[in-house]
Amino acid sequence: MRVLILEDEPLLAEAVRDGLRLEAIAADIAPDGYAALELLAINDYDIAVLDRDVPGPSGDEVARRIVASGAGVPILMLTAADRIDDKASGFELGADDYLTKPFELRELVLRLRALDRRRAHLRPPVREYAGLRVDPFRREVTRDGRYVALTRKQFAVLEVLVAAAGGVVSAEELLRRAWDENADPFTNAVRITVSGLRKRLGEPWLIATVPGVGYRIGSGETMRDRAAPETGEAAGPGG
Repeated sequence: MRVLILEDEPLLAEAVRDGLRLEAIAADIAPDGYAALELLAINDYDIAVLDRDVPGPSGDEVARRIVASGAGVPILMLTAADRIDDKASGFELGADDYLTKPFELRELVLRLRALDRRRAHLRPPVREYAGLRVDPFRREVTRDGRYVALTRKQFAVLEVLVAAAGGVVSAEELLRRAWDENADPFTNAVRITVSGLRKRLGEPWLIATVPGVGYRIGSGETMRDRAAPETGEAAGPGG
């Protein structure tokens, strides 16, 4: 999951971003409304977390533009005001949820997970593909009934690959979806993470490197001759 955080208090924004990373949620910070609109124009976000009272276009204005765009990005409003009228006005703007400051990070995570499940109403909340069962809410993975322990980043990468259902995912896309905007586009993180993920999932290998394109996941039978655990290279960052 990748979220946008519109928050003008640097310490709070960084604390939230760091906390979300521990939950395998990539987060980009926008310190004002202008930055938020710019990030929304160039990135695809699963959820937008908007502080209402920020410099530049307010969180309310950013919410209006998200709704008007038709992108379907769920909105969670943040505010220090807890009056019912304030909440009502936020929902009228198109907000899907509301969280009053100060808040516990755990509550924010739970609300984000709930919004993501609602957003994904067209797909099952638990994904199953090629013998894998991926539960994003519990962050659990099994292969043919066997529990597989993954790191946070390995889990995030696997979510993207399984969602593609056998389609090829570029290294750039994995970097965009599983990391945040501060990730170095020339990093080897994607290649290293995919290599570690292959080993954790075990043989027969499920993840194949498509030379010059990216990575794909499939059944052990279809991957038998194409998934190299160590030497496969993909185009782009980390690949």
